[in-house]
Amino acid sequence: MRTALPILALASAAPLAAQDGPHAAHDMPMPTPTPTPAQPAGPGPTSGPVMETPTPTEAGSGPPRAADAIWGGDAMRASREDLRRTHGDFPVFWFQGDRLEAQVRDGADIYLWDIQGYYGGPTERLWFKSEGEGEFGARPDDAEVQALYAKAFAPFWDVQAGVRQDLGGPDTTHAVIGVQGLAPYLFEIDTALFLSHRGDVTARLEAEIDQRITQRLILQPRLEANLSAQAIPELGIGAGLDQIEVGARLRYEVKREFAPYIGIEQSWRTGQGATFARARGEDPSVTSLIAGIRFWF
Repeated sequence: MRTALPILALASAAPLAAQDGPHAAHDMPMPTPTPTPAQPAGPGPTSGPVMETPTPTEAGSGPPRAADAIWGGDAMRASREDLRRTHGDFPVFWFQGDRLEAQVRDGADIYLWDIQGYYGGPTERLWFKSEGEGEFGARPDDAEVQALYAKAFAPFWDVQAGVRQDLGGPDTTHAVIGVQGLAPYLFEIDTALFLSHRGDVTARLEAEIDQRITQRLILQPRLEANLSAQAIPELGIGAGLDQIEVGARLRYEVKREFAPYIGIEQSWRTGQGATFARARGEDPSVTSLIAGIRFWF
C-alpha cells in the first residue's frame, strides 16, 4: 500500500502544476477536432491497376498468370517472349582448355593438350574435342580431333555420336558413340566407344572430381582408362585394359576462368600394351610431375 501514495500524490499535483507558467490565469480553449469525411464502406476506384483473380488466358495454355490479371494478356505477351528468349532454349558457345601442361618424367619430357567445347542449347549441342601429346621439340606422336552431336537424355547427361580423326601416327578414322555427364557426388564422367575404319573397337573412360580446399584452391583427382577389344600392333595397343592413368592436380583460380596448376600422375601400360611399349624402348610404368594451366570462356 505504501507504493500507491506517491502515485496518488503525483496524480493530484498534476492539475496544480498545469496552472503554473505565464498563461496560468488565462482560459485556453480546447481545439475543436476537424471532422473527416466518412470513408466508403466498399472498395472504390484507385489510381493504380486493380488486382483481380487470375484466369487462364487460353484453354490448355498453362496455369493462370497473375500479371495477366493486372496488366492484361496482350500487354504481357511480349514480356513473356523476351523472357523465353533470354532464359530458355537458346544457343551458347563454350570453350575450355581442360589440360594444357608439361610433364616432366624419366627420359623425354612431353607436352600435352586436352581441349573441348560446344555450341548449342541445353538439350542439343555440337561438341568438338581434341587431345594429344608429344616430346618437346618434336611433332605430336599421338593426337586426335572429334566432332560430335549431343542430345540430352536425362538431367546433366548427354549421349554423343560423331567421328574421330587421329592425326598422330597411322591415319585412322573412327565412328564415336559415348555418354558424358555429371554423376552423383559431382563426378564428371566422359565415356566413349570407337569403331575404326579397319573394324577395330576401342573404348575410353575418364572420371574426375573437384575438391575445394578454399574458394580458389581446388584439388582435382583424375582417372583415365583405355580399353581395346583386340590387339592392334600397328597402333601399339594391346587387347583388354591397355592403359590406365591416375593423377591429381592442384590448381589456383586467379580468376574463375583462369587457373594454373601443378600435379603428379602415374601411368601404366598393361598386358600386351606393356609388351608393345617395351618393344619401342618405352617404360610401361611412368611417373610424371605436371605443371599447366586451365581456362574457359
